Amino acid sequence: MSEGNQSSVTGFLLLGFPRLSGFKAAFFLLILAIYMVTIMINLMIITLVSTSPKLHSPMYFFLKHLSLTEIAFLTLIVPNMLRIIWLEGATISIMCCIAQTYLYVALGSTECYLLAVMSYDRYLAICNPLRYTTIMDNKCQHCLATLSWMIAFLIPIITLIFLLHLQFCGPKVIDHFFCDLLPFVELSCSLKDSLQIEILVLTFPIAVIPFILILSSYICVFKTILGISTTTGRNKAFSTCSSHLSVVSLYYGTICAIYLVPAKKHSLSNNKVMVLMYILVTPLFNPIIYCLRNQEMRVVMGNLFGINKLKR
Repeated sequence: MSEGNQSSVTGFLLLGFPRLSGFKAAFFLLILAIYMVTIMINLMIITLVSTSPKLHSPMYFFLKHLSLTEIAFLTLIVPNMLRIIWLEGATISIMCCIAQTYLYVALGSTECYLLAVMSYDRYLAICNPLRYTTIMDNKCQHCLATLSWMIAFLIPIITLIFLLHLQFCGPKVIDHFFCDLLPFVELSCSLKDSLQIEILVLTFPIAVIPFILILSSYICVFKTILGISTTTGRNKAFSTCSSHLSVVSLYYGTICAIYLVPAKKHSLSNNKVMVLMYILVTPLFNPIIYCLRNQEMRVVMGNLFGINKLKR
């Protein structure tokens, strides 16, 4: 980073939620509780998938990677957010802000690609069941998971290079609870227009292309399901992809609500609430959806907690 950048602004003040007043302690405990519950549920899924032979299938293998992403995503944002809430604002250095921005984009991209890979898995299972086990073998699973992580972390490097060359000479305050990309870039007094164009261009490989892959997979899946002659067969086929479809709808629905709806200055607080929902609620609901809607997962969890034995 240039000397001019360092001499003018060396850090920022993250305001967090300045209007909490008397609700600070309750809000802090609520966020902490959601964080701990979400981490525990995702760790439980990782443990169950890793140890239970019934869950040694491609769908659950990718679910384990999705849970790893959720844990990393939450841990990147929430601990520092809790500090900001408790202190009613906290400073962050430019380098830490850049690192948080890059990892936020990279982990979000990883989730997009993992969801696309999971949709491809469902496409193979329903549209090409006879060749499913041959195509989606262990080697293919590990290659797809590795590529999802690698591509998601490589693409935002272009953004990272731009961020490292930004100069900040104006306001030092970010009205947010973490270094989100757009509010951070808005404070720059150099390369702002170039970076905004670059962000718009990179939206396609990061989010749009995975969404197109998901959409294409499910168009084929629905065509195949509609072609099944029996109602029982259609319901069984649809049940194998309903959990993933619910997670995709929740994830992309929240992203669209946050980043595609034009932001207005008077709705900054509403935007922060939406981002908070994206960061906290989505990682909490994703594992819950899979736990509640997948019979294999319910059986394994029942065995773990002794519920199935009590029913006998």
